[in-house]
Amino acid sequence: MNTSIVVIPTYNEIESIGTLLDSLKALPVDVLVIDDGSPDGTADFCRARGIEVHSRTGKLGLGSAYRAGFALALSRDYLHVIQMDADGSHQVGDLVTMMDWIGTSELLIGSRWVADGAIENWSKFREYLSRGADAYANTLLSLGIKDATSGFRIYDADLLKKMDVSTIKSEGYCFQIEMTRRAISCGATIGEIPITFIERVMGRSKMSFSIALEAILRITSWGLLRLIGR
Repeated sequence: MNTSIVVIPTYNEIESIGTLLDSLKALPVDVLVIDDGSPDGTADFCRARGIEVHSRTGKLGLGSAYRAGFALALSRDYLHVIQMDADGSHQVGDLVTMMDWIGTSELLIGSRWVADGAIENWSKFREYLSRGADAYANTLLSLGIKDATSGFRIYDADLLKKMDVSTIKSEGYCFQIEMTRRAISCGATIGEIPITFIERVMGRSKMSFSIALEAILRITSWGLLRLIGR
């Protein structure tokens, strides 16, 4: 068994996930797909390629998928847990670089906003939305992380155990911010590694008004709690 596992949440990613799975075969990692009952057959597509799939009964949310995947990874004694998107936005070449940094920090974040980080094919609106979310989170929560919303990460398993991930509540991309906040509260060392984020060319984005609203409300709530010392 490899010491690292890649956890990939999916919902209707049959058009894009094949390229990622093929590229991951070259790395010393196991792969676990958490599929939320994709109507397009993503789960069967992955199984046909020899990938382990944990199927769920419906679209239960990104945060829920990662909580399930992390729990399975920790139960199997992996040393490192990697999270990636299935839509082609996260590059395996960047993962290779990130893995070279394993051991230097308990949490490694693939960052778009540090020096040498980049994005491709994003509209200005999406860029401003992402940068704005990070700026808002840092202003209210003093995270000190340039890309707290990034979903491209490597966690030390021991850190995930200390973080008690089952109690993380967020479901949308706010999940990444809450995980960052929890890691900091556990005293984790965090490193940001520059990546090139490429907007999906196939399939549909999962971004929605409700996901953005969840982030605003939760960050504001945490900021207020921090202000009153809780």
